[in-house]
Amino acid sequence: MEIVMIYLILAVLTLLHNGSWCMKKSDCEVCMSVVEKFSDSLSFDKRSNPKLIEAEFRKYCKSSKGKENRFCYYLGGLEESATGILGELSKPISWSMPAYKICEKLKKRDPQICDLRYDKTIDWKIVDLKKLKVRDLKKILNDWDETCEGCIEKTDFIKRIEELKPQYTHQDL
Repeated sequence: MEIVMIYLILAVLTLLHNGSWCMKKSDCEVCMSVVEKFSDSLSFDKRSNPKLIEAEFRKYCKSSKGKENRFCYYLGGLEESATGILGELSKPISWSMPAYKICEKLKKRDPQICDLRYDKTIDWKIVDLKKLKVRDLKKILNDWDETCEGCIEKTDFIKRIEELKPQYTHQDL
């Protein structure tokens, strides 16, 4: 009876773990987007061979731009890449592993892979600066080539952006 109870508990814990502890797309957005897009682009005959997958990924990376190009660099998909962990991508794809699992594995090898984020476009008519992260507020100022001297709190960054907004946005006030 005890052994049955132990198995039952392990089964429930496994179900809970698999269902609720998955990486979300926002946790590793560039990785998951690229892996899904690349994996979907593979033909059936190439999908099962890791070496062919690596060759196709290198071709894919030649036309990549921005954050996706940086992702390719981290994995070793570009000629100028310093290191290469393409096997960590190609083998799981050949096993039909989902993108979030592949990105979890890649993050363990190189944490900066999940630090990549797509640039957000801001609709100044509806944006609520209070809901943005400080990182995003700093990026707005950086994109404007502005600084925020003495800014410590989120409200300081918001105040600075509000001061500069008329200069950098072309909205009807």
